[in-house]
Amino acid sequence: MDMRPEPFVPPAPEPRTVPPSRLEVIRTVMRNPLELWGKPSYTLPWIETKFLKERTLIVNDPGLIRHILVDNSANYEMSEIRQLILRPILRDGLLTAEGPVWKRSRKAMAPVFTPRHSRGFAGQMLAKSEEYVEKYAADHPSGAVHDISVDMTELAFAILSETLFSGEIVTESEKFSDDVDSLLHRMGRVDPMDLLRAPPWVPRVTRIGGQRVLDKFRKVVADTMIQRQKRIRETPDTVPQDFLTLLLQLEGPDGLTMAEIEDNILTFIGAGHETTARALAWTLYCVGQSPHVRDAMETEIDQVLSEGAEPVDWLERMPWVRAAFEEALRLYPPAPSINRAAIRGDRWTSPTGETVTIDAGVTVLVMPWTLHRHELYWEKPRAFMPERFLPENRGNINRFQYLPFGAGPRTCIGAVFAMQEAVIALAVLMKSYRFDVVPGTKVWPVQKLTTQPQDGIPMKVTRRRST
Repeated sequence: MDMRPEPFVPPAPEPRTVPPSRLEVIRTVMRNPLELWGKPSYTLPWIETKFLKERTLIVNDPGLIRHILVDNSANYEMSEIRQLILRPILRDGLLTAEGPVWKRSRKAMAPVFTPRHSRGFAGQMLAKSEEYVEKYAADHPSGAVHDISVDMTELAFAILSETLFSGEIVTESEKFSDDVDSLLHRMGRVDPMDLLRAPPWVPRVTRIGGQRVLDKFRKVVADTMIQRQKRIRETPDTVPQDFLTLLLQLEGPDGLTMAEIEDNILTFIGAGHETTARALAWTLYCVGQSPHVRDAMETEIDQVLSEGAEPVDWLERMPWVRAAFEEALRLYPPAPSINRAAIRGDRWTSPTGETVTIDAGVTVLVMPWTLHRHELYWEKPRAFMPERFLPENRGNINRFQYLPFGAGPRTCIGAVFAMQEAVIALAVLMKSYRFDVVPGTKVWPVQKLTTQPQDGIPMKVTRRRST
């Protein structure tokens, strides 16, 4: 008899059973696109639809996903609406660059994010996590309530700043997380003019005021570059050989322009830490509602740390911690949609003989949000069940039914970095503290640039009795 408790089912929009009107589609996309999807998106392998005379193919079948993102990826470019939203923020950063600019940038940055190099950041990740967790030591012995979504943004920024920029990001803001939220709220959202494919010069009413925040971010990047360039000129022997120095050394006719370097620094300062921060917060929230999972994680953390294992080995030595983070990535993927557009006509045939025809110009949506909750591919798809990612069960998961970091040539360059960071941070946090959801809290996921909690995640943080 199975004595496991029923798994926690975290909050998420219920699939629609009635198609929305055109006006309702616009309103929902502007408010929260996660609330748009109907039951077919969670039950069918693919769906063809049309909106404002534009044909769209929503893809959930892992084989078709592989065809689009890997096997025939050259035939699919970034979709126009995605670029209308992101390019005003990131310009030619790695997430939005295309063609030769993207190829140069990806090739230049790849050495920093190889698994071997990423493992070299483990000590810094541990040090910044231990430094950050001390903030909870000042709380009353009975604990205190913290907005974990804010805390994880601050922690992830501290880790990224130290590992990739040697702590030399020039910012005067002590509440950097507020700046990130403001930027994403103002700029990282769909505007009606985007849906109508209006050119970039047409004003976006929903983003009024966002330019001021973006200008602030751009100034942080510019000041950081100026400071490092001065150090390179004046005291070259003291310059850290980090990500920032690497990018600046790539400037030149055969490398990157200064504008492209600025765009990539902004990409990593903003989007680079935002995704990990959101996933960490969702993990702590789901674990806080799952006592049996928390017990397994705490036991594992205590054992590995008591053995004196180096942090570089924690990712492999802590399968429950890793699994909890991966399950949170499944339920709340940081990038809930992957948007492409077919350059030329294409055709794919499934193993059962069904053929999908994709005409040139058709928008293709690979939706991690619906794919990760799809009834064809997951047992209890809406439930938090980290055990599905334990080593003995991982073989049941198709590579293309789980896409928290994308797939193909444009897969996230920092995936290994993010996984290692997350396991180290969670282990440090949970070694000494417990995170419990405040009674009456109503958490709700919304899609902006990432999947984030609408009004934060207040949790009570108390010291573990065993420590």
